Amino acid sequence: MNLIDLRSDTVTKPTAAMWEAMRAAELGDDVLGDEPTVQALERKVAALLGKEATLFVPSGTLANQLAIRCATEPGDEILVHRDGHVIHYETGAPAAISGCMIQTLEGEGGIFDAEAVRRAIHPGDVHFPPVRMVIVENTHNRGGGTPWSLAAFTAVATESRRHNLHIHVDGARLFNACGALGYSGAEFATHADSVSVCFSKGLGCPVGSALCGTAALIKRARRFRKMLGGAMRQSGLLAGAAIYALDHNIIRLKDDHANARRLAAHIAKIQGLTIERAPELTPTNMVFFRVAPALGDAEAFCAAAERAGVRLIGMGPDRVRAVTHLDVSSAAIDQAADVLSQVAAAR
Repeated sequence: MNLIDLRSDTVTKPTAAMWEAMRAAELGDDVLGDEPTVQALERKVAALLGKEATLFVPSGTLANQLAIRCATEPGDEILVHRDGHVIHYETGAPAAISGCMIQTLEGEGGIFDAEAVRRAIHPGDVHFPPVRMVIVENTHNRGGGTPWSLAAFTAVATESRRHNLHIHVDGARLFNACGALGYSGAEFATHADSVSVCFSKGLGCPVGSALCGTAALIKRARRFRKMLGGAMRQSGLLAGAAIYALDHNIIRLKDDHANARRLAAHIAKIQGLTIERAPELTPTNMVFFRVAPALGDAEAFCAAAERAGVRLIGMGPDRVRAVTHLDVSSAAIDQAADVLSQVAAAR
């Protein structure tokens, strides 16, 4: 059976052209400082986001954790939306690696405002942990793939600066946000002290993320990357894929967004499934829907869908996520919707 995999945009396989770019990459040893393809990628990303320097790392989790480790000391506090990736999907790393506490902020779709930041700042008293950092996730995964507007982020950044907070953007899907709202990566990143971006999600690479910031921050992050086992040798193979993706796969993200709206429109018609947003309001490449109790819980529904040929992922007792990506065509979206309709009817 040919499965249609909508669990995540991390499941993509390299295209033939990307494989060729990987094979053609000039190689060295990044730990020893002479990996030319990695260095070319780091310069390219720094220019794209308007930052002084970049560090290539294996994963988005490592990129985020390096930013935290560089910007904080043990006992510091970090402001993050309550549904943030660094809370739910990074295995407690802020506490384990950096010794930091998390204070959660509220906001619809993963988007909090400047007032939430202001209220989170403690009085200057020895009883309270110092708030050192704020993390903005763009797009916001558990928030439904929601992109931050430039105005909303500018307001949060301005308030954060008033309190001398390090502003980090978890930009795993930053280029999806750029495509959806029409700003450039550099326009958004100008308000941040550090930015992570991921190549292995919507951009279709097999491995890799990057952390961007000042030259001083990246020098510090390079040491911690080595300490945590994230330094790689002939990583130009992976950097070659990332360079190809930046040159060819950013522009096509709009196709994934269109396919997500197409899928949402189909699911909206299926009895027992309730989409969280109207199809036309699906912002990027994620579709979230709820499963009625009569159809079982999310885990059972996803298992039944997989047996029928469509892979989804549960995000709670009754919440299911489907993510579109470059390996799923519009025809496959229609086919997946037919399967979900049949599964719902059979339950």
